[in-house]
Amino acid sequence: MNQEHGIEKIMSVIKRLLGPEGCPWDREQTPDSLCDYLIEETFELVSAIHSQNIPEIVEEMGDVFFLLLFISSLYEKEFTLNEVWMNNSAKMISRHPHVFDGEHFATREDLLRNWEKAKKREKADKSLSPFDSIPRNLPPLLLAYRINSKAARTGFTWSDVQAVEKKLKEEWQEFLEARSMNDEKMAEKEFGDYLFTLVEFGRRNRIKANTALSMANSKFLDRVSQMENLALARGLDIWNLDMEEMDALWEEVKSTKH
Repeated sequence: MNQEHGIEKIMSVIKRLLGPEGCPWDREQTPDSLCDYLIEETFELVSAIHSQNIPEIVEEMGDVFFLLLFISSLYEKEFTLNEVWMNNSAKMISRHPHVFDGEHFATREDLLRNWEKAKKREKADKSLSPFDSIPRNLPPLLLAYRINSKAARTGFTWSDVQAVEKKLKEEWQEFLEARSMNDEKMAEKEFGDYLFTLVEFGRRNRIKANTALSMANSKFLDRVSQMENLALARGLDIWNLDMEEMDALWEEVKSTKH
């Protein structure tokens, strides 16, 4: 089955679901009611991509596409899918003059600044802040990355990575001072400032904090699972061991994990 036939097939399925003899639950849905499902399925797709499990990626990508096509069907009186594709094609061409129009940018930063200018030209309200396009309900680490990235594209950022590193040390010191005064609210605020700056430090080193932390979380849980299996194979209950014994299992798992 080729790609075109696949799209036709899923659209026929959605049409049937929304038809008079279709699914009562599907027929009750609105674009708003489907937003949470779209977010959930997108996170599941991201998780599958990180796991590099191809069959799972195929399945989760299908779920995301299904919801997007479902939502587009609910908007069929307002716009068509063809309008979506054509509008996005025009936008991508406009934002990539170095690919489609022979324009040259000396640095990656110049290219990204041009991207922001192109985005602003597309907006009817030219007075909008470049930060207005960032969804405020993004996960905090991802939101911090987007804010810092946007700040860099507008020139509102530290001069170089060394300046960010200096600021990082300052923020950490401010956190330690707040903690030493037993000021929990101030310590929380300063720790937030430190994390925000740390996200920018990572971005300057081409590291996405959200992805890096997700990998660290997965690595930790994977090692704990292996520790549990190792303990079980030896007739032990890992959670009845003391810290020294658990740490020995951790190091054993760590030394065999590549």
